[in-house]
Amino acid sequence: MRIPNFAERRQAAAAAQSKLLDKFKAGIDPNDPAVVSRAEARKAVAEARAVREETRRREKMAADAAKAIEDEKARLQAIADAEAEAVRQEAARQEQEAELAAEEARKKEARDERYAARKVRKQQGEDNRHVRKAVRR
Repeated sequence: MRIPNFAERRQAAAAAQSKLLDKFKAGIDPNDPAVVSRAEARKAVAEARAVREETRRREKMAADAAKAIEDEKARLQAIADAEAEAVRQEAARQEQEAELAAEEARKKEARDERYAARKVRKQQGEDNRHVRKAVRR
């Protein structure tokens, strides 16, 4: 195999460059079947992309709407739960207050009975219990 010298390589490069320049100057023939098929393919891809984007956009809108509905349901449920808990706590507080009042009334009644018994004993002269106990010892 023969190795080309510098002049031959330069001549080959100039010929290739000239050929490329002629091809560029000729331009692209818009009626060329290869060009037409590539343009149609690009158009089909662009249309398919637009359809996919529209489908994705609609799906996202539907998902967002469903999420908003779920969020609203959750918010309303949380409000209802909070209100039910407040009612339950209020009922428990009122029950506790009623129990406390009943206990206080029972204690007061027992105290009043003791006072009344003491008063009766005092009137009958029997309120010397502490004296009698001291004498017995």
